[in-house]
Amino acid sequence: MTNYKNVLFENNGEIVHLTINRPDKLNALNIDTIAEIKTAFEEIYDDSTIKGVIVKGAGEKAFVAGADISEIAELTEVNARKFAEAGQEVFASIENCHKPVIALVNGFALGGGCELAMACHMRVATATARFGQPEVNLGVIPGYGGTQRLTQLVGKAKSFELCMTGDMIKADEALQLGLVNHVMESIEAAQAKSEEILGKIMAKAPVAIGLVIDCINAVNNEQENGYQTEANGFAACTKTSDFEEGTTAFLERRKAAFKGE
Repeated sequence: MTNYKNVLFENNGEIVHLTINRPDKLNALNIDTIAEIKTAFEEIYDDSTIKGVIVKGAGEKAFVAGADISEIAELTEVNARKFAEAGQEVFASIENCHKPVIALVNGFALGGGCELAMACHMRVATATARFGQPEVNLGVIPGYGGTQRLTQLVGKAKSFELCMTGDMIKADEALQLGLVNHVMESIEAAQAKSEEILGKIMAKAPVAIGLVIDCINAVNNEQENGYQTEANGFAACTKTSDFEEGTTAFLERRKAAFKGE
């Protein structure tokens, strides 16, 4: 197991709780933290016993309040591009993970924090959560995929408004816009809801779940024919023992016991 400094990696059986652990900095994402998130997801990819992930922030004030401004202030055009591309690569690995990833958002999810939450497959927020892309207040724009994923989730007009004004929105508005899946009254309730969703997903065929992720991500990939990706995935499922188990269990009127094979 890797020794982490800025994240907590807790494997509770089949679910990993990945906590951004810089509460004194409102869990701001610095270069080292991004690197640790990358390493954590490499472990998640490689460990077949892990079935789902909950990403959250330490403390009660923030999920992730943004990037580390002291690092951003030192960027030049050359290393800023590399900085953005490195973060985009890590967040793409979250988005493309074949295991369900839920962001549990409490408090501020701003800038890189909002981008991290959007890279996850689903978002469960507390009533105190606040979302925003305030980078224009610093004279820059989102760099970790914020303009792209926010537009995909809330639509072009609202994405223009949020990215150009830098405004924050509350959890209830985020729910109405489709930015979050559920809003719960407390961290404990959000935790329970996240685990409930993962429990339902983990009872399904793992190969099929991974292919669902591929197909839905293909919707916004201009280089990929999403319909063909779906047809290919559908065909691939029929080669698995889980397909045989699922159809047989249905016909026999019993619960399927999937093995991920």
